[in-house]
Amino acid sequence: MAEKDEHTFNLRFSLSADIPSEAWDDEDFEGDEWLNEWEREVKPGLVREVFTYLRQFAGWNCHIRNRGVSPLDEIEIVMRKEGG
Repeated sequence: MAEKDEHTFNLRFSLSADIPSEAWDDEDFEGDEWLNEWEREVKPGLVREVFTYLRQFAGWNCHIRNRGVSPLDEIEIVMRKEGG
């Protein structure tokens, strides 16, 4: 039976937005629009590009694993090297 060796690598994004104080006084202002843009437009493309890149390497399989953390906060990509 083969033994398993593991290693963790984290790539963390810290997001913020500078919002002018007068914007908060506007009744129509939605303070989380910048975060919605990240979730709707930036993050999906980023994840697709990461998988496109990782799938170029023969012998490596990758998939997303959910460990109960919201995908709004974390996406874990599992990579497994087959055969050594």
